Amino acid sequence: MQGYIRGVDAVNYRLGRIMMYGIFVLMGILLWSSISKTFFLPTLWTLEMAQFVMVGYYILGGPYSLQLGSNVRMDLLYGGWSVRRKAWFDAITVLFLIFYLCVLLYGAISSTAYSLGYWKNAPVSFLTGVLIGTEEIGTLERSSSAWRPYLWPVKVVMIIGFFLMLLQCLSELFKDVLRLKGETI
Repeated sequence: MQGYIRGVDAVNYRLGRIMMYGIFVLMGILLWSSISKTFFLPTLWTLEMAQFVMVGYYILGGPYSLQLGSNVRMDLLYGGWSVRRKAWFDAITVLFLIFYLCVLLYGAISSTAYSLGYWKNAPVSFLTGVLIGTEEIGTLERSSSAWRPYLWPVKVVMIIGFFLMLLQCLSELFKDVLRLKGETI
């Protein structure tokens, strides 16, 4: 368990530190949007690109936030509990989060398969087939805006983010189990 915790925490820590700078990318896009609307012709891509950058910033930064304990907690009772009681409570609640993330991951996989032109009801096997080269990509989904970007890249970011969050939740569960055993992490 300790090796898994170290590995997942290291990956999510590094990615989270990189994603912290995504806010500057978002600010640059929105600044360009303001400048182009004021002094030049307004650009079509800025609002949607800002939304895509925000999705990456939020979803890929989530595991880092969970790792640091920056997530919102009801500290009314929790703050006064012992380490062991906190570990029990966290171990139980993280199981609900893991279930929720599995549902979100399946939804992201289905949505990505749809954006790659797959309209049947086996999205996981389709994406696996695309990755190994046995499935063909269909008509790619595009946004309905005037810019009309492809949507599959942001949906792939969602899959990666939900998967990393799921791995981080398992790491947090393992940390709670080790705390309950009395081991140091």
